[in-house]
Amino acid sequence: MREIKNILICGIGAVGSIYADKISRFSRYNLRILVNEERLIRYSTSPVVFNGNELILNYILPENEGFKADLIIIATKFSGLNSAIKNIKNFVGDDTIIISLLNGVISENLIAEEYGWDKILLSYFIGHSAMRDGRFIIHDGVGKIVFGTNGTDKTNEFVLKHFFDDVEIDYDISNDIKHSLWLKYMMNVGTNQLSALLGMTFGEMNKNEKFLALAKKIMMEVEAVAKAEGVRNTEFMLNEAMVALSEMIPEGKTSMYQDILAGRNTEVEMFAGTMIKLGKKHNIPVPFNEFIYELFMIIHRNFELKRSLVIK
Repeated sequence: MREIKNILICGIGAVGSIYADKISRFSRYNLRILVNEERLIRYSTSPVVFNGNELILNYILPENEGFKADLIIIATKFSGLNSAIKNIKNFVGDDTIIISLLNGVISENLIAEEYGWDKILLSYFIGHSAMRDGRFIIHDGVGKIVFGTNGTDKTNEFVLKHFFDDVEIDYDISNDIKHSLWLKYMMNVGTNQLSALLGMTFGEMNKNEKFLALAKKIMMEVEAVAKAEGVRNTEFMLNEAMVALSEMIPEGKTSMYQDILAGRNTEVEMFAGTMIKLGKKHNIPVPFNEFIYELFMIIHRNFELKRSLVIK
């Protein structure tokens, strides 16, 4: 059986840093972090601090031609996905496995357009949110990667499972990864966006029946689109999403809420933006997501205006 020895991670933010920290503890594996020139300087002088420890990692630039990865983990923000797809080109070999830990349901499609579905396992991260403040990241260790094949060949599943077992990465292999992926997407569309707009932690969300009622209405738009996209058992997704929400750490903040607090543009394009596009594709109304999208456009514009004042 093939083995994973060389690993490339794109993005060491709130999620990527979790796995950079884990894998870097095993010297028998060759881990590289893909960066540009600006990040190379920044991380070399001011490394990411994960749970109080500086991550001293091996960085690599896109133009390097001396490293072929057995596994590529893409954990960038959605805004950085196109660059990541372009920048991993030199590191993709015949047997490379690529997994994307981005939220949403379209990143694998975009990667497959460039490198083919035979290299890709559908996947996502689920667990407690990491808390990020600049270069400082804190995570309680609760989280796992859910993955599965988009076809019938299970070889890449077995190869990745063996590697995760060896480096003690928690995971689940889904028998219906498309359903699982859309379930996570439903949670994000219904709660991640609202939490950012309303400034609410997971605990506050779960205690507020008005919030939960609105979140369910938004999730029903996702359910309709998911069914049109060929996802199976969509009628169970809403209840599954609400159970998963109830299990989140009360003091945790969603990634979009953290973006708002830090004055960063959010990943609304991946959530409401994608819902609007898919709604048009299938002629399904998504009025809640259309309204949410417009609200975030106002917020993003306000961030731009504030930044322009600082520059002046």
